This record gives sequence, structure tokens and C-alpha cells, in this order.
Amino acid sequence: STPERLTGRELLRNYKIGDWEKCDYNVDFSKTTPDCILYGFAIGDSGSEKSKVVVDTAYSITPFDDSHLNFTLNAPFESGTMSRQGEVTSRINSQDHILPQVFFPSIVTLKDPTETGFIYVFNNILRTRHYGAQTTRTGRVRNELIGVIFADGEIVSNLRWTQKIYDLMSAAGKINPPDPLNEDDVLTHANRAISELMDGECISHRDFLGESFNSLLAEVKSISSDETKLQAMLTQANTESTAYAQKHILKSSEKGKKGKKAVAPTE
Repeated sequence: STPERLTGRELLRNYKIGDWEKCDYNVDFSKTTPDCILYGFAIGDSGSEKSKVVVDTAYSITPFDDSHLNFTLNAPFESGTMSRQGEVTSRINSQDHILPQVFFPSIVTLKDPTETGFIYVFNNILRTRHYGAQTTRTGRVRNELIGVIFADGEIVSNLRWTQKIYDLMSAAGKINPPDPLNEDDVLTHANRAISELMDGECISHRDFLGESFNSLLAEVKSISSDETKLQAMLTQANTESTAYAQKHILKSSEKGKKGKKAVAPTE
């Protein structure tokens, strides 16, 4: 979730909303921005907030051997070669790369959201393009959202959803290694898989999938693509997060400080 989180922080800095100047990721959090309240933070004795955005490991639909390839990488000299004046560099390594058209079904859970908080996280997912450790070179993906489920509890895991998609596509003869998967087939079976899995859940839920999801997606995109509406949404999200921080975080920190007393050593 870090790349998505940094996407939201970039927008807050861009529009100068909230305590963006005081907020230094993984160093000194402001504790009041939508990023801090929704994605959580921990600053030792200075306070902490548990993340309301829950993510899990994502698995590829196709086997590892069909979705990954080992590439060699190097760092040549200025001349573009690996040797200079008789010296051969050892700056050469290898790394696994994900091949194009590989799909990783993933579920993002947002706990206790407000409307604005929901749109804030939704927008971050839509805008994020790079994942992984080397986001400046590789790791580019496209997040294709297929639905939203409002429920009073957590739904199925990424692994179970991915396994269901694989089973359905295998039964339909849509998986033929080493050929890449067809995106339309994946979307069709992903919708069918989540629908069938949700039918077996024991929680109350309302599903926006397929056609019912398109109107919701269009509404969010109308906000995220309009600078005025986007800025208003970010401002409202910051107002809500600041009020939450004042009530549940900052006051608790002040009480904790007042409760500490110095004790003189005794003989």
C-alpha cells in the first residue's frame, strides 16, 4: 500500500492541504492528515494509529514459471562498456522480472470509512502506476478496478479469490501456458468468481459489480479528474482527519504526558 499512500501524500503537498510541511513519511508524521489517519503511523512514545486500509499479498493467476523471467542487469562505465583501461567492473547482477500481461487479483479493505475517506483511498488506487522496490525503473502496472463491496465485515482473501478465478478459467479452457491470459477473459471470470464467493459469505453485504459498478466508478473519476472537485475532496478529507486526530489521538497524547511523574530515587 506504500505506493498508493505516497500518491495521496503527493496530492496533499501539491495543493498544500493540511500539515504537509510537517509530515515526513516514516520519520515524523503530522498525525492529522488523511494519510496519517487512514493509512496509520507509529512514532514510538509520541503516539500511533492503526491503519484502516488493509491489504494482503497478491498472487498471480498463472504459475511462477509462466509469469516471471530472470533478467541480467549491469551498471556500465561512461563509455557504455563493462571495462575501462583494463579494469572489468563487477557491477552485474540478475533479478526476477514479471512478464507483461500477468494479473494479480487484489482486494483492498477500508475499515470504518467516511464518504470522503473512501474516495481518497479509491483515488489513490486509480492513480498509482508503479509498485515494488525499483519503482523508477520497473514495476509499472495498471490497476483495473472491477467492483466495490460494502459489508459489515471483511470478505474473502486474495489467495482464495485468485484460486477461484484460476479454477473457473481452467474449466473454461482459458489458461493455455505459455500463452498470456486474455484480459477480457480475466475480468469476466474475476467478476463471476467474486460473486460466487460472496454468495457463500455469512456477512451482510451490498455488491457493486459489473454494470452497477460503472456508475460508481464514473462518479469517482469525475471528482479525481476535475482539479476543483479534487481539491475540495482533499480539503474535506483533511478537515475530517484533523477533527478525528484532535478527538482521539492528540488528546490521548496530552493525557499520557500529564500522567508521567518524576520519581526521586530513594536510599
